[in-house]
Amino acid sequence: MVGAITIAVGGCGPASGRLPLRLVARVPLPGPSARFDYQDVDPVAHRLFIAHLGASHVDVIDLNSLKVVAVVAGLSQVHGVRVVPGIGRLYASVTGQNEIATLDEATLTVVSRAPAGGYPDGIAYAPSVDKVYVSNELGGSETVVDARSGQFDGTIALGGQAGNVAFDPSSGRVFVAVQTQNALVAIDPASDRIVARTRLTGCVHSHGLYIDESSSAFVTCDGNGRLLLVNLKSMRVVAAAGTGPKPDVLAFDPGLRRLYVAAESGTLGVYDVTGERLRRLGLARLAGSAHTVAVDPESHRVFFPLHGRTHPFLQVMRGVT
Repeated sequence: MVGAITIAVGGCGPASGRLPLRLVARVPLPGPSARFDYQDVDPVAHRLFIAHLGASHVDVIDLNSLKVVAVVAGLSQVHGVRVVPGIGRLYASVTGQNEIATLDEATLTVVSRAPAGGYPDGIAYAPSVDKVYVSNELGGSETVVDARSGQFDGTIALGGQAGNVAFDPSSGRVFVAVQTQNALVAIDPASDRIVARTRLTGCVHSHGLYIDESSSAFVTCDGNGRLLLVNLKSMRVVAAAGTGPKPDVLAFDPGLRRLYVAAESGTLGVYDVTGERLRRLGLARLAGSAHTVAVDPESHRVFFPLHGRTHPFLQVMRGVT
């Protein structure tokens, strides 16, 4: 681990603490210094897609040159983004209009818009059935769309507010954090029915969710600042750790076995994941606007879109051991 780092962040003052990261670059971003939300990396095209919620557009970054190469406008209060390189599609939850937009990744043009429920947010892709699942946070449901056409395919009631959604490649199921029930539900994508519901002991308001290829689910609890590791085969909570206040977005580097948890409080937590153990490597305030994080697994670079004094920027860092 590196020693203490100090990162000057425009308008936020210095942030200091021990984090296993080093600064690589700061990339100017277009539009106002307004809220950002989810990000996604295309490891094939080497591009990063950022939901610039406050500007209602998606910023597209070339990861080779670290330059903005496109801006996709007309996506009102865009929250979630998900890229699927294998079928050349990009999906965006257009929260301002309660829609899910399907875009051609090559041309960045909208192929289709489908109605969603109340406050669409996180997005997952299920390759086994070629469907996309969108969490309607306030609507308490999942909207299902056809991945190729982007057409509406159904709605799944969850029984509570929807947190994030993720696909588990091991079981072939789709999982959703139901935040007002402190639960994790499993959906069979073949039938689009809920087949299991597990209460998350020790979690208050389960919101963030990431699933790795070993069938481990990482859940953030923004009501009590906790990170849970859930074994999806036994559906048991097997490890837990503290985070910064109001943890939100998770990103995972499979090569380093390192999990990043960004919080609404601007605090970043970094964790080593070994088997069913969580070991915290660092916890420090990064910036007031640092509640979203993404990772390029090839280069181990970590991305934080941040507010600057006059313009926003993308803070690029790299994980170190």
